[in-house]
Amino acid sequence: MEIKVLGPLTAQEHGISVVPSAAKPRQILAVLAFQAGRIVTVSTLMEEIWGEAIPRSAATTLQTYILQLRRMITGALSDNATRGAKDILVTQHGGYLLDLPPGHVDVQEYEQCASAGRAAFDAHDDRAASHLLGAALDMWRGPALVDVRVGRVLELDVLRIDQDRLAVLERRLTADLRLARHSELVPELTVLTARYPMHENFCALLMLASYRSGNAWRALQAFQQLRSTLIEELGLEPSPRLQRLHQSILTGDPTLDLHAAAL
Repeated sequence: MEIKVLGPLTAQEHGISVVPSAAKPRQILAVLAFQAGRIVTVSTLMEEIWGEAIPRSAATTLQTYILQLRRMITGALSDNATRGAKDILVTQHGGYLLDLPPGHVDVQEYEQCASAGRAAFDAHDDRAASHLLGAALDMWRGPALVDVRVGRVLELDVLRIDQDRLAVLERRLTADLRLARHSELVPELTVLTARYPMHENFCALLMLASYRSGNAWRALQAFQQLRSTLIEELGLEPSPRLQRLHQSILTGDPTLDLHAAAL
């Protein structure tokens, strides 16, 4: 079974969808997918579905949802399948486990690829870092679980993976900047700074990429836009690091052309 959560929720076995149409079973499948290979306790699933308002019938209702999922999996399995639905969606002491081979859940593939990219980035192997981090980002098809109602548990999973995606994107952009791809980065960074108007790292990358592309005016404009937004929204000035970069651009500091890693 192939499951994807980095975008709309999909789960297929031999091309047949096993995603329930009802909201609560979809939530259960999404939680199990995020934690594939690990036991998810009954209490965790109940918290996701009902929050604090857990009904007295919760245990029975949860078992019904699990049964529905298993029936959908059974209906999609081939006649010569070596494993049944109970071997895939396994009952464990105190919970359930989605037992899938490596490479069958996109979020796990993403995390492995992103981890390898981070290691390459830290080792200053920028070509490998750019490739691996870019490949990890390419696995995203939109906001995580965009078509699933999320409760307390999934909300944290989605928040964590969304923040990780931004961190991976920052590293990929920095690796590309170290590779002197500054002109190529300006359009992408212009969009990102518009989408995240208070994100200092994206602004810093745009400033340096613009400066190295021969557009110091664009770099200074990016700083002023960020500064205006921070003052208006938070009453804060940009960080000292960004102010130093701004000053270096104003003075044409030659080190800006030599030390991309200074970011």
